[in-house]
Amino acid sequence: MKRNTASIVVGALAAGALIAWLDFGAAAWPFDDEGEIPTLAPLLAEVTPAVVNVAVVGTAEPSRNPLLEDPFFRRFFEDEPELQPQPQQSIGSGVIVDADQGLIVTNHHVIRGAETIVVTTNDRRQFNAEVVGSDEGTDVALLRVDPHGQELSELPFGDSDEIQVGDYVVAIGNPFGLGQTATAGIVSALGRSGVNIAGGVNVESYEDFIQTDASINPGNSGGALVSLDGRLIGVNTAILSSALGGNIGIGFAIPSNMASEVVEQLLEFGEVRRGRLGIIIQDVFPGLSQALGLGTDQGALVTQVEPGSAAEAAGIMAGDVVIEVNGEAVVTSSDLRNEIGLMRVGETVALTILRDGQRRTINAMIGEVPPQPGARQGSPHQPERESLAALQGADLSNIPPNHPQYGSVRGVLVTGVQPGSPAWRHGLRTNDVITSVNRAPVGSVEELAAAIQEAELPLALEVRRDGRPLFLLVQ
Repeated sequence: MKRNTASIVVGALAAGALIAWLDFGAAAWPFDDEGEIPTLAPLLAEVTPAVVNVAVVGTAEPSRNPLLEDPFFRRFFEDEPELQPQPQQSIGSGVIVDADQGLIVTNHHVIRGAETIVVTTNDRRQFNAEVVGSDEGTDVALLRVDPHGQELSELPFGDSDEIQVGDYVVAIGNPFGLGQTATAGIVSALGRSGVNIAGGVNVESYEDFIQTDASINPGNSGGALVSLDGRLIGVNTAILSSALGGNIGIGFAIPSNMASEVVEQLLEFGEVRRGRLGIIIQDVFPGLSQALGLGTDQGALVTQVEPGSAAEAAGIMAGDVVIEVNGEAVVTSSDLRNEIGLMRVGETVALTILRDGQRRTINAMIGEVPPQPGARQGSPHQPERESLAALQGADLSNIPPNHPQYGSVRGVLVTGVQPGSPAWRHGLRTNDVITSVNRAPVGSVEELAAAIQEAELPLALEVRRDGRPLFLLVQ
C-alpha cells in the first residue's frame, strides 16, 4: 500500500483519523479517503540529514565545600588541597543552517566550557568544530566545521512569526545520547518567558519561546523544531520535567527569527552587540494598574530612567507605560526587552507610551550597552525591629549610617522577612529598601506607617532590590 506525504498528517492526525476509527472500527482508522497511510517519513528523509549530534569535552570548575566559606570552620582546614578543574563531557544537538560555510546552530549551554567539539552527522561522518560565537542571553551558539569537500545538508531558517498554536511540528535531536530521534506534536503556546533555562534568575535573558508537546529530552538541546512543510521554525532549548527528570510534555524552542538574528551578529562580530535604551521595566498587572492609575493592564512599566541614557535623551520618564514598539503590541516587559535587545546600535525605535492616561509616541535612538560593573556587596547590620500590620512578617528599620545604601537611597530597610508570611507573599525580601507607597516617597519607618495608614488598598510599594527598582502590590 502506498504512503502519502507529510502534509496528509494535518488532517489525519486531527479529527479525521479519530472519527474514522470511531465510525468504522480500528481496522480503518489509520487510512485517509484514498486508502493511503499518513506518514512523516518523506519529511524526515528531507530534514534529518541537516540535524547533527554535538559532543563536547571541556572542564568544569570544582565545587567548593560551603563550610570553607565560614571563618569558624575554615581554621580547621589550613592544609586544604588546591581544587583542580574537573573534566566533563556532554552530548547535545545542532542544525546545519549553511552547508557551504559549514555553519551549525546549537545552544550556548551545550558548548559552554568546551575545549573540544565533535559534530556527527546522521550518516556517522565526524567533523571537528570551532565556536564562531555564543550568546548566553538567548542561549544560541554558532559553530563552524570544514567539510573538506564533503557534501553537507542544510536546513535554513523559516519564519517563526507565521506559526500558530495548534500547528503540527517535529522535534529532531539526540535525546539521552541515543542517536538521532524524531518526535511529533503541536505548538502548545507562543511567547513563553520566565522559563529560567540557566537554572537561576537571569535578568539579562531574552526569552520568547515556542512551547511544544513534541517530546524533548536531555540531549535534544540545540536540535531542530520543524514545521510540516520542512521549515526550521525553532531551536530546541529547554524542558520542564518531573522530579525524576525527563519529558512531561512541555518543551521549549527558541524562535527561528530570534535565532537567525543572533546568528547574523555572531557571524559579523563574534558576539551579540545589544542595543540599549537605559530603562528598567517591569510587567503591568491589574492590581498595580489600579493602584497607580495607569489606565492599562498590560505593557512595560518604566520604573527607572538612567541618567545620560538614550531613553532620557528621548524624553522617556519613570511611570511611563510602553504599550507598543514599532507598531507591535507590548503585552509584557519581556516583549519590549526582546525587541530592544536584538536591535542594532544607532537604530531608531518608535515607542508608544501611556503617560498620565495620555497616549503618545516617542522616537528613541538605540544606544550601546556599557560594561556591567560588579555588583556591590554588603551585609546589613542588626537594626532595631519594627513591624506594620499591612506588612506582617517583615522586620523594618531606618537605613543605618553604616549600611552600604545609606546616603544613596532614601527609604526603609527590610532587615528580615518570615517565609510564608503576608509580607513574603507580597514579594518583600531581606535587604529590600521601600522607597515609596503609591508613589508617595518614604524615608523612615514612621513615614512608611503613615503612608500605609492614609492610603487605600491595594498598595503599590516601590522597592530597591540589588540596586534595581520594582513595584510590589499589597492587597
